[in-house]
Amino acid sequence: MNLKGHGVALITPFNIGGEIDFNSLKKHLNNLISSRIDYIVVLGTTAEVSTLSISEQIKISEFVIKVNRRRIPLIIGIGGNDTKSVIDKMKMFNLNEYQALLSVCPYYNSPNQIGLFQHFSQISLNSPIPLILYNVSSRTGSNIKPITVFDLFKKYDNIIGIKEASDNKDQINELLYFSSKRNQIVSGNDSTAAESILNGAVGVISVIGNALPLEFSQIVKCSISKEVRMATLTNKVLLNIINLIYEEGSPSGIKALMSQLGYCENILRLPLVSVSDKLYCKINNEFKSLILT
Repeated sequence: MNLKGHGVALITPFNIGGEIDFNSLKKHLNNLISSRIDYIVVLGTTAEVSTLSISEQIKISEFVIKVNRRRIPLIIGIGGNDTKSVIDKMKMFNLNEYQALLSVCPYYNSPNQIGLFQHFSQISLNSPIPLILYNVSSRTGSNIKPITVFDLFKKYDNIIGIKEASDNKDQINELLYFSSKRNQIVSGNDSTAAESILNGAVGVISVIGNALPLEFSQIVKCSISKEVRMATLTNKVLLNIINLIYEEGSPSGIKALMSQLGYCENILRLPLVSVSDKLYCKINNEFKSLILT
């Protein structure tokens, strides 16, 4: 799969009763697809996947397939900190309609680089579709180093890239410097996506794209085409709202903005909670200022 461009990490809307709001999910999916983003990531961190039962995850997966009708490429998130469980979980899903699998570095049990290599080796060997590594050490406490990433790239042809959400610029730059056309580096940070793409990343899997798919796609397109001035200016316009939606954690911030746009209720599952009233107002005011400019 070609990861070039703008992918969006899909939220999971919940209704007042805390159940999955499939009507809102359908509305949101159709809006994303009509906005001509490049692909959608289902059941990632932004989907609050940790609070979804396996049954709910399967229902969401099948629902997205049904609504999508092969209009846009789909990636599915399947990861965990028990290698065998991840492999078993893959077998529960219909992966025929997904173009790739995104798997996060194991969390909590803090494997070393050998453990990470072996973990992803087993997932690669058992995955029927291409595999994308996902490194987000701020969430997992587990950081896969570039040398381990490239060892995996060299050994397994079906590992096609990595979503890198590290704040370590040296690590990102090392990945970009040694990457090839076959091994794609994708930004996992909305605020630094333009910089990463200008430096060689093929695109971004964004959170803000849930609410502003057209606007953020413009940043991505300008960055890919090396229109540095336009990419920088457009990124500057959206930077405040991007920072605000992360101020009290994600996806709390993006759900606040999505509720203001009428796409879902401002409801999350514990232990996540809605943003404070103060931040909710700041997000609303910043969005209104974007409309007026």
